[in-house]
Amino acid sequence: MAEAGTLTEQESKDQFFRELAELAERMIAAHGKDFSMGALVLAARFIAENRATMSSTPT
Repeated sequence: MAEAGTLTEQESKDQFFRELAELAERMIAAHGKDFSMGALVLAARFIAENRATMSSTPT
């Protein structure tokens, strides 16, 4: 596979999908499917709301 700096856009996207799948599998193993789906939905919501990271103070 190409070095990180020379990945094509498609290779980069494929790598992120693999990482997401691995993360989801670890989350399911540790806390179950409901937690995993909820966490990923919350992450999508933060992205949709243009929030890069969660603030340390609840809003």
